[in-house]
Amino acid sequence: MSEIHHDVIVIGAGLAGTTATIALTRAGYDTAIIDTHAVYPPDFRAEKLGVPQMDLFEKLGFGELARAVTTPVDEVCVTRFGHLVSRHAVREYGVHYTPLINDLRGALPASSPLVIGRVAEIETGPERQTVTLADGSVRTARLVLLATGLGDVLRRKVGIGRTMISEKHSLCFGFDMAAPPSSFGFESLTYYGESADNAVAYVTLFPIGATMRANLFVYRALSDPWVKEFRKSPEALMRQAMPGLARLCPDLTVTGPVEMRPIDVVQAADAERDGVVLLGDAFLTPCPIPGTGIGKVLTDVDRLCSEHLPRWFATQGMGKDKIAEFYADPIKQTSDRQCLQASLYARQITVGSGAVWTLRRLRNRVGRYGLHALHLLRTAFAKPRGPAIGRTKTV
Repeated sequence: MSEIHHDVIVIGAGLAGTTATIALTRAGYDTAIIDTHAVYPPDFRAEKLGVPQMDLFEKLGFGELARAVTTPVDEVCVTRFGHLVSRHAVREYGVHYTPLINDLRGALPASSPLVIGRVAEIETGPERQTVTLADGSVRTARLVLLATGLGDVLRRKVGIGRTMISEKHSLCFGFDMAAPPSSFGFESLTYYGESADNAVAYVTLFPIGATMRANLFVYRALSDPWVKEFRKSPEALMRQAMPGLARLCPDLTVTGPVEMRPIDVVQAADAERDGVVLLGDAFLTPCPIPGTGIGKVLTDVDRLCSEHLPRWFATQGMGKDKIAEFYADPIKQTSDRQCLQASLYARQITVGSGAVWTLRRLRNRVGRYGLHALHLLRTAFAKPRGPAIGRTKTV
């Protein structure tokens, strides 16, 4: 069987791999993308985007496509310690991850169709990389991009290790509310946990199409009996863990399955290898609670495709000295560092033990109650405008 030669081989057709393939093909590079699934399977991942993430989609040329599968909102109500403290006029977007990725796959150029197959072997070197599929077919390229997310097999095959930064860091739940978005007194709500004892970071409610979607983030281990009970009786446990939520959402009935994703915070170790770059979660898997993960992935794609790869291809070779430039990129490093720090801080400020974190939570509680008192004072002197949260005065 003859070899097929490319400039770049991308392994993994999720967000990082698919956007990188399209960007590189548009720039004139012969790029092959390989994945085990012809259609991206159901996957519970990021379901809400902010303006910074949408701006990166725009910068990479995917803004129109991303907007087509998202539901925008223009106001987010924020509740802390059971009290409404602010109403932000801000654009956010609800989105199901799987349709987004499949629409991106549909935008793959005809010259870079998705190759369906399982990678059996990778041989790397300072000049040329060889990828062998399970069916025996062989492809070579100057550069291989591993965009395999949480998959470890291929990363280990090229000799890259990983560092467990925070094991069993968090759990994410996703589910649909039975009531339609029009029945809620807000466009979108972020309701932070009321007590460290409940280990709830926050629940956020937002529309995706005609459905009000909920994402709940908690700091519990998968083995915690609470987790099994929540999946069985989500409404009862939401009322128990967040008593004030029922005042804002009288109907907490959940319809359909409760999806769940456990999170370990993991980073690649000794990633500088000849001819191979790790993109997105393959390099750093953060916690989704701070909402920075999509931006981190798209920053990787942008910096690699617009800044580093064109310079690498201008000269011979693809040794690890070139690859190291990508990992040392100051914009990428800032993105990774902020993402990691936000992941670790969010957990500590919610459930961190010791005097420091207890005092920080107390300080935050006092500050938030002050905002709530100011809000009550302002509304007491304001003209009545009705009870809906969506019309609450900003504080």
